[in-house]
Amino acid sequence: MNPDDNHHGWANRSGDFSPAYYAEIGPNEVSETLVTVFEHFAPDDPAILEIGCSSGRHLAHLLDHGYEDLTGIDLNDESFEVMAEYHPQLAETGTFLAGAIEDLLPEFPDDKFDVVYSVETLQHVHPDDEWVFEEVARVSSDIVITAENEGNSPQRGRKGAEVSYVNDDFPLFHRNWKDVFSDIGLAQLLCEPGKRDTVRVFRGL
Repeated sequence: MNPDDNHHGWANRSGDFSPAYYAEIGPNEVSETLVTVFEHFAPDDPAILEIGCSSGRHLAHLLDHGYEDLTGIDLNDESFEVMAEYHPQLAETGTFLAGAIEDLLPEFPDDKFDVVYSVETLQHVHPDDEWVFEEVARVSSDIVITAENEGNSPQRGRKGAEVSYVNDDFPLFHRNWKDVFSDIGLAQLLCEPGKRDTVRVFRGL
């Protein structure tokens, strides 16, 4: 699958792993972990960007905990219609942009956000587009958080596999995010492996 096909698949996704799918599930343990991480590491009243926010379940949870400067980007523009239905206060409060992160992140100035985070989104970035990880670091003035599958489950990324396919459908690229962001110049502050994802917190040196 090339980068364009990868983007097209997510931009038009319905059913499993679509914006409506995640809206029905709602906040989860990763949402709770994000709040805890913010309480320990984020500055007061942080400007926050979620990469791949979908219909906003994690951002809505942050809003419920008093965080209001919220921005989200997602490839599937249906995300924001679903958000308006399930999380109307978030839809009215936040700033949301539809498009590929490879197109949108370069438009932001340096250090635009205090915190940039991704939940199971950067893991789908095609190897040809790995340059975008530097953009993630560039637009964050303080904290970068990844909650990605690094081979946590037996069906994902074991036996040295660099990519697996979810439901024989879309690719999941397994990376060690400490290596990725350390090479860019960030320092890892926290690593918390889970059954599905590994949460890592980074700060610029």
